[in-house]
Amino acid sequence: MKYEPKRIEPKWQAFWDEKRCFEAKTGDCRPKYYVLDMFPYPSSTGLHVGHPEGYTATDILARYKRACGFNVLHPMGWDAFGLPAEQYALKTGVHPEKTTRDAIATFKRQLKTLGFSYDWSREISTCDCSYYRWTQFLFLKLYEKGLAYQKEVAVNWCPELKTVLANEEVIHGRSERGDHPVFRIPMKQWMLKITDYAEALLKDLDTLDWPEGTKQLQRNWIGKSEGLLVKFPVVGSDLCLDAFTTRCDTIFGVTFLVLAPEHPWVEALTIAEQREKVREYQKQAAQKSEVLRKEALQEKTGIFLGSYVCNPWNQEKVPIWIADYVLTGYGTSVVMGVPGHDARDADFASKYRLPIKQVLEERDGFEFLIHSQELTGWEASHAREWLVAESQKRDWGAPCVQYKLRDWLFSRQRYWGEPFPMVYGQEKVLALAPEDLPVLLPEVESYEPSGTGESPLASIPSWVNVVNPVTGECVRRETDTMPGSAASSWYFLRFCDPHNEQAPFDPEAVRYWMPVDVYIGGAEHAVGHLLYARFWMKVLFDLGWVSQSEPFRKLVHQGMILGEDGEKMSKSRGNVINPDDVVAEYGADTLRVYEMFLGPLEKEKPWSTQAIEGVYRFLQRGFRLFASIGTQEPDAEQRKITHQTIQKVTHAIEHLKFNTAMSHLMVFVNTMTGYAVRPHCCLRAFVQLLQPFAPHLAEELWEILGEKGLLSFEPWPVFDPDLVAEEVGTIAIQVMGKLRGTLELPLGTDQSMVEALARQIPNIAEKLQNNEIKKIVFVQDKILNFVLK
Repeated sequence: MKYEPKRIEPKWQAFWDEKRCFEAKTGDCRPKYYVLDMFPYPSSTGLHVGHPEGYTATDILARYKRACGFNVLHPMGWDAFGLPAEQYALKTGVHPEKTTRDAIATFKRQLKTLGFSYDWSREISTCDCSYYRWTQFLFLKLYEKGLAYQKEVAVNWCPELKTVLANEEVIHGRSERGDHPVFRIPMKQWMLKITDYAEALLKDLDTLDWPEGTKQLQRNWIGKSEGLLVKFPVVGSDLCLDAFTTRCDTIFGVTFLVLAPEHPWVEALTIAEQREKVREYQKQAAQKSEVLRKEALQEKTGIFLGSYVCNPWNQEKVPIWIADYVLTGYGTSVVMGVPGHDARDADFASKYRLPIKQVLEERDGFEFLIHSQELTGWEASHAREWLVAESQKRDWGAPCVQYKLRDWLFSRQRYWGEPFPMVYGQEKVLALAPEDLPVLLPEVESYEPSGTGESPLASIPSWVNVVNPVTGECVRRETDTMPGSAASSWYFLRFCDPHNEQAPFDPEAVRYWMPVDVYIGGAEHAVGHLLYARFWMKVLFDLGWVSQSEPFRKLVHQGMILGEDGEKMSKSRGNVINPDDVVAEYGADTLRVYEMFLGPLEKEKPWSTQAIEGVYRFLQRGFRLFASIGTQEPDAEQRKITHQTIQKVTHAIEHLKFNTAMSHLMVFVNTMTGYAVRPHCCLRAFVQLLQPFAPHLAEELWEILGEKGLLSFEPWPVFDPDLVAEEVGTIAIQVMGKLRGTLELPLGTDQSMVEALARQIPNIAEKLQNNEIKKIVFVQDKILNFVLK
């Protein structure tokens, strides 16, 4: 028998497509299981071998759960709008719609060659008007609820890209795409009131089965703080500046107040002699991105406005400064300077020779107030309680809860995005009626940004100037477009009912499928996409459109697959591996199994072209087992290894330990290779266990066994508990005494078996490649060490 992926894989892919095998039916009486990938942005370069890792993991779960009797929804679509496509179009002169459609075709072809069991009948693309019609509709619902509004805010403006960038698109003051300088300028933008949901977004994190690191990142981003809002009257004025502090016990140590350079009262608080210097400083601050201004190591700069406030607690005059490390939109944009107890304030005070006062000291593990008038000697926590209560009595302040989270800037000055369903009449903004949707992107010859801050759409009078169908008046369309995150904030709901022409989705379909049971994607989306999707879900829950307030029950971040040089794969490094090349040489099943066997799903792993050979040989050996199929009953060892493998692979899949599952399948193959004839029932179970990982090969072997029907829908095998009891140990696999991998194997496994399995671990195979082995040190059930010459 000869293993021929080039013959086997197209055969079964065509069969699955023809029979529409993996289409999910809403309302099935079986328990549902919704497994979802973070849908990809279809770039012009297509997939590299890092992409299929997460897709293979979700496919294993989808195939396994189907075999376990679940009604599985496993869809795929395309996050097709956004800046990358527009920039590529500007570079090549090819319309972004064409480049996007071409990229989608490439991605889809590549995914199909890998045998993923997607329900392609539910395929969506966010740049299709049948989809973005409903993104516009949902925006209208946010607007009706008072959660969408316009405001002039400081934005990240990139003159080279001629568009506003989100904070996550700016790195060290430069654009993530193209590495161009980014500046802060005021611009009227659409905003979404995500801050209205700050507490719910924070509290409900505790209900989710997510990586703790991701939940903590969201907690930090939301940034809840409880404290006191202190009122500082401006000397010689009726104005009063409010500063929030979580440590009101340091109130006697305030020696300056700092405002954001964009604070609306800067002009009023600046004396004439300082005005020119202050304006120059404001210009300089505007040339720094928000990310750069927040960096801890950034040198602190500022300028004195010439005016003062009065500290109500000690009647001291406190100078007012502006400094670019204070950001507008965070709290009141006013910060108490307490240099005696804050490193950032201390740096600022030292640079500008401002007083530094110590008002706290530690004794016996507790903090006590010093130099604090009548509160001197008080324990700090008691002082805080008293100051909060007394501030309310004297009207010098009030308890306050603040969040670092700010409203979501929702406008982009781009062509390639969803148009807003809004128009401008006589000095007021008007929402279009749902029946006037979608607002279609116009066909244009040029989508070059204007450079004035407006979207390219602003230069198309025939599209901009229209008649309001309700009032008959001449109106002007909104020319900004929505960010790419608009579509990705609800796509998982559209997958539940993708062909609905009357609504974004049927609430009953969403009630049946949601929430997503397992969501797999990159950790780079830990805050942005995941937070925005949670926000939209909570709004829709409040509107009664969905029956759950959280979209993703379990979240998994797959680890990055690095290049062979150990660096992140990128065209510039020249270390990108094209999966088409791997499939052409070894087959899709080898690629799938190799990526799962590389190591734990959540960990980073370097690619090794040499090590993939070991996985290919494993599949070849598995295939050759079927050259001799017997009808006899299995002996005790065969029965035991079969049932133990069922139990271990099942447990490993349930816990997403796919590399461990592959180790157990390799043990089975090695054991059965020692028999001249292999019992049919043992091989039948092996094929069922192999199916989620190597589905093409498994379907072929199922046919060789003479079984009827499609293996993909065969029930998952069940093990006999009496046959699986054994002790398992973890064996450390070393090269030159350094740990390079582990194997979980039954206690007592002999050296030859451990050595054979160890050589198939990609990291081990790579280290042994082209190296002569001097000796092998084996300690039973503990260590196998390859010593090289």
